[in-house]
Amino acid sequence: MEDDVQRKLSWKIPGTLAIGTLLILMFALNAVGETRLRLGDRNQSYNIEDMTLTASNILWVFFVLALIATVWSVVHNVTRGKFGRAGRILNTTAIILVAIMTILGFLLFAGAGSRGAVTLTSALVATIAISTPLIFGSLSGVVCERVGVVNIAIEGQLLVGAFAGVMAASFFQFSWAGLIFAPLAGALIGSLLALFSVKYAVDQIIVGVVLNVLCLGLTTFFFGTLMTENQSMLNTNRYSLKSIKIPGLSEIPVIGPMLFNQSILVYIMYVAVVVLAIFIFRSRWGLRLRACGEHPKAADTVGINVNRTRTLNTILASSLAGLGGAFFTIGSGLAFTNNISSGNGYIALAAMILGKWHPIGALGAAVMFGFAQAVAQLIPSLHGGIPSDLVNMIPYIITIVAVAGFVGKSRPPAAENIPYLK
Repeated sequence: MEDDVQRKLSWKIPGTLAIGTLLILMFALNAVGETRLRLGDRNQSYNIEDMTLTASNILWVFFVLALIATVWSVVHNVTRGKFGRAGRILNTTAIILVAIMTILGFLLFAGAGSRGAVTLTSALVATIAISTPLIFGSLSGVVCERVGVVNIAIEGQLLVGAFAGVMAASFFQFSWAGLIFAPLAGALIGSLLALFSVKYAVDQIIVGVVLNVLCLGLTTFFFGTLMTENQSMLNTNRYSLKSIKIPGLSEIPVIGPMLFNQSILVYIMYVAVVVLAIFIFRSRWGLRLRACGEHPKAADTVGINVNRTRTLNTILASSLAGLGGAFFTIGSGLAFTNNISSGNGYIALAAMILGKWHPIGALGAAVMFGFAQAVAQLIPSLHGGIPSDLVNMIPYIITIVAVAGFVGKSRPPAAENIPYLK
């Protein structure tokens, strides 16, 4: 009986929180000087004065709060959740609190004694820019895996979306043309994924890996030949998407520029998250989708064409990833370069898993990864003594720690990567 109780105890979350608490303690012990915090943005009509904080004092407060959160997580774990829903809410709050304080604590530590300012608003704007393709990719993964298809090919779909988006915008000299061709390119890769994994029952993970290699090879070939020879006509950044500033909302301190002064692609992302969060769990389409991913035989029994449902939704989801890939080029004002997606498709998969196959959860995880990368970009301007290689590792370390420490007892759809054969 004692062994059964021990098996129910998982120390992953308390252990991860303890690591975060120790990091904050290390920051507090080594922070010397004051940190200048900048909350204003040059695109806003008013100016917010910089805040000057004594870094060590704030970090010690963070440490105490993180210690309390960690102790609560241990108590919640040992009592095996006897506090019910309130206890689970407090435990989730503790996780979020420690995660935020660890990242902010690192910023305060890096900015202590620096001549530069911690430009928090700019970091948040960069977070949205970095997170947008991750969110589109993770939404693609959510739809595919909910219907029973593992979409490892997100990386390739982001890549071809970036390629097709800038090529179409450059050729037609119209930025919105890229918003049409990018999802079509992603849907094409999704069609290949559905063809081999659904129709011919090839292992979905193998197909996804092969498609990623195919997309990388094709885009590299065409970039080195077709695009390079006709750069002004097929690969220019002159026709990128412009930012759309929403009056009033964009003037909200700190979060206004982050959320309401973005391109149409970011606003499409907002809509996609809300629509999928509602329709996957509150519509007939979503019920059929989840039935095919959980129990395809039962779905077939009630008249659902399982393989057709899987095929169509895999193509739909892949078009979302292709649309997200367009952000690397026309959404960011950049021309296409080799391997411009740079592994973001795999981070999107991690965000989907961390978000427990839910659009809102995937959104939160992707934003967390995006913020980690934005912090990594900010650090060199604050603290030149931190090795650049260590800074570049931050987003990937966050990915590993989050998936290993916070996923817990998440369960994927029962029939994913299992072909349905009548």
